Amino acid sequence: MKAIEVARFGGPEVLQLREVPDPVPGDGEVVVEVEAADTLWLETQVRAGRSAYFPVTPPYRPGVGVAGTVGGRRVLARLGHAGGGYATRVAVAAADLVDVPGGVGPREAAAVLHDGVTTLALLDIVKIVAGDRVLVTAAAGGMGALLVQAAKAAGATVVAAARGAAKLGALRTLGADVVVDYSVADWTDAVWEATGGLDVVLDGAGGDYGRAAFDLVVEGGRFSAHGTPAGAFATADPSVARSRGVTATGIDEVQLPPERFRAYLARALDDVAAGRLAPLIGQAFPLARAADAHAAIESRTAVGKTVLTVT
Repeated sequence: MKAIEVARFGGPEVLQLREVPDPVPGDGEVVVEVEAADTLWLETQVRAGRSAYFPVTPPYRPGVGVAGTVGGRRVLARLGHAGGGYATRVAVAAADLVDVPGGVGPREAAAVLHDGVTTLALLDIVKIVAGDRVLVTAAAGGMGALLVQAAKAAGATVVAAARGAAKLGALRTLGADVVVDYSVADWTDAVWEATGGLDVVLDGAGGDYGRAAFDLVVEGGRFSAHGTPAGAFATADPSVARSRGVTATGIDEVQLPPERFRAYLARALDDVAAGRLAPLIGQAFPLARAADAHAAIESRTAVGKTVLTVT
């Protein structure tokens, strides 16, 4: 079979396609014939040797999750950060499989494997209600696009922040009430003028963008910092948050045990099947071009989710 391997930390070019032996399932495992593989921003940081959260030592096989089949059964499975999902086949614990409902293709299933779960978990944590003014940063990414849709469905007024005309155009089609380009110096002024302040910030960008967004949250609001593409997590100053009655949550709140993860995943797949969520898949690369997929993610030019197609 074919698989992507990483022999050393480095740029996207270290993702090399190899011919390797077929996996041999252990006790309680099955072999999934992979059709599509999830990709995450975090994987690019692991590959580059910049992730302290998920220490991985080369050589390893990347791939955090796959959609595929087992004996004709359509399934989805989450793997670790050296889980080997960038491959034509992978051995997975049978207990970890989640069935993919009819009407959901392998690309769509892979696209919500992590982003759909985190989206639904965040909505339960932050508790968006009708009338809330919500800002989503990194809104044109895989998870950001789902958050825009979910917040809009909850009855919120949604401001979607991203960079560049292509991303802003995509966000308009998803139903965002206001789109803001945060490459413009006064982007926070535009958010304030449109909303008069925010009840909720869902920060998938981090860095200076997240810190600036926190200043727009009104008294009693909610601030979730769960992304890092623009730098570190945008941690709210605890004393400032307390003085304004702002509830601040971080990435730890969406680190879910396996049972809860699978429950949210089943919900996300049902939402896709019912048309309540539609993954924004901006680009799909064949397995042999995994390096191009990582390069697109890291360049921040990719619109929406990037997935790998295998069969």
